[in-house]
Amino acid sequence: MTAWETGVKRCFDIVLSGTGLIALGWLILLAWIIASVDCRASGLFRQERVGRHGRVFKIMKIRTMRENPAISTTVTTSRDPRITRLGRFFRRYKIDELPQLINVFVGDMSFVGPRPDVRGFADELEADGRRILSVRPGITGPATLYFRDEERILQDCDDPEAYNRQVVYPKKVELNLEYVDNYSLAYDIEIIWRTIFNR
Repeated sequence: MTAWETGVKRCFDIVLSGTGLIALGWLILLAWIIASVDCRASGLFRQERVGRHGRVFKIMKIRTMRENPAISTTVTTSRDPRITRLGRFFRRYKIDELPQLINVFVGDMSFVGPRPDVRGFADELEADGRRILSVRPGITGPATLYFRDEERILQDCDDPEAYNRQVVYPKKVELNLEYVDNYSLAYDIEIIWRTIFNR
């Protein structure tokens, strides 16, 4: 991405996320309150993720899972017992992702880009793969669309964590590198449209 493309993308993110926060702030607040009661903890979930240039930031989401000391994996399947009934509803309609509008507005994230990973993935990228870290991570992106049913896919695996590391993640790296190489504002708008309308 050129300096001009980076600047245009950032302006697009600020305008769109600001508009989204004004229009959907009430829904984020309502979901936060409901999730706090449902999960018996703060309804706002914050977790460290690896962002642009390897900088660690805290992603914000509506909490959809209860703590379970017996489960320590960060890989989530569709039948994960930690997900609450209301949490499934929030995840199905992407309501849990809405607080990331704040991450986009402050510059931690972009609307479109590679999904930000926990430590142990993005921070371990090597050689050409590290080009992924040259852009801000996104709420959605080509890899997000490709693995739209990721939790269901992992549920059908004997070892979801191993399958994620050996099959899913390498494919995500491939798709994310293609995005970095082929960025355009029109492509971002297309990805947002396909995400919203499930295309």
